[in-house]
Amino acid sequence: MKLQKMIEAAKLYYLYDYSQQDIASKLGVSRPTVSRLLQQAKEEGIVEIRITDPTENNRLLEQELEQAFGLKKALVAAVPVYEDDVIKTHIGQLTADYLNELVQDGDLIGTSWGTTLYQVALHLEKRHVNNVRIVQLKGGVSHSETKTYATETVQLFEQAFDAKSYQLPLPAIVDHVVVKQAIEQDRHIRSLLELGKEANIALFTIGVPKTDSLLFQVGYLTEEEERYMMEHAVGDIASRFYDHEGNICNESLNARTIGIELHELGKKDQSILIAGGAKKVAGIRGALRAKYANVLVTDSYTARMLLQYEAVE
Repeated sequence: MKLQKMIEAAKLYYLYDYSQQDIASKLGVSRPTVSRLLQQAKEEGIVEIRITDPTENNRLLEQELEQAFGLKKALVAAVPVYEDDVIKTHIGQLTADYLNELVQDGDLIGTSWGTTLYQVALHLEKRHVNNVRIVQLKGGVSHSETKTYATETVQLFEQAFDAKSYQLPLPAIVDHVVVKQAIEQDRHIRSLLELGKEANIALFTIGVPKTDSLLFQVGYLTEEEERYMMEHAVGDIASRFYDHEGNICNESLNARTIGIELHELGKKDQSILIAGGAKKVAGIRGALRAKYANVLVTDSYTARMLLQYEAVE
């Protein structure tokens, strides 16, 4: 009889969210008796309480990513659903948390643009640091009305760290090499590009060479160039397209691109790649293989896919 009451009390309390007072009324016993029944149910193994901490699993994923790709650090966000907008929000928050601890007096932060970097900027907290500077790693002037969030991202970083900001008032890609060469002869532009090289922290994401990609939408490339990239490239960083091994896909297009060179990224103290989603797995792998990043911020689903692909090879 007591065992039956113990089981019934446990079911009402743990499965149906009855209060102990309600259980007491239903079973015709006192509330202290219900409390004893629930305690005994745990002691005798009738009730087992298990707490699943997703951060423990994520830390294991982080360690495996660090080992597999030779990273200084990997950060893995738990996401409730594997959808791009949700992923961007969560990895943006995780990156912002990391930066809130990382950024110190005198840091020079280089950032690219796009919706992922904008999410990072939105989640930054106000920090009391001195002499921090923010510089764009690539031009953010668009040929279309598509929003790149280039200006907004820099402004939010500036506000969070009370920093001085430097924007590149240029398109990321121009039509002719001679145009780029002429632009880079300008003393002001040349100093901004040098700042990007000198940055000790770099933040960037990966674009996917698909018809709906932000870089395609802003009108930098011809239709022929877009088709070529969709066939040969796995991603772009700072508007520079590369293949599965991280090699530049089209040297002539790369020669018309204004901004930081990919090999410069890997030299940073903190070269932080922020990317997640099934469409970006190949691009992330290519970037990590080429050592363009030494810190990766991604989501748990993408982390598992990256590790599975590496295990196969």
